[in-house]
Amino acid sequence: MVSFIDDHREAYGVEPICAELPIAPSTYYEHKARQADTSRLPERARRDAALSEVIDRVWRENRRVYGARKVWRQLNREGIAVARCTVERLMRRMGLVGAVRGRKPRTTIPDEAAARPADLIERDFTATHPNQL
Repeated sequence: MVSFIDDHREAYGVEPICAELPIAPSTYYEHKARQADTSRLPERARRDAALSEVIDRVWRENRRVYGARKVWRQLNREGIAVARCTVERLMRRMGLVGAVRGRKPRTTIPDEAAARPADLIERDFTATHPNQL
């Protein structure tokens, strides 16, 4: 919504747009202020940004195979107090996954050279009007 307001604020102004959209003008202005000054971000957002860099470093140093549990344990060994659910949430947001053991079973392997059954009834699924076939 903020980008929509940015695109149309010259023509209509912020307050009239906000009156039509479900957003308060103070919310828009606070969002813009946070973009300009990162010290106005909430504490959780600032901590998440700092932890994301550390999590990415630990994940890369361990050949990109560590999952959330092992990254969390490594962070605790390094003296960084963080909850495991926080590591899981940030890894999910960054798209980082650990190695998964085993393989999915492949149950059906089609033979491309095998002959396919013939269409003995010469099916035709084209309809010229509704409820025909």
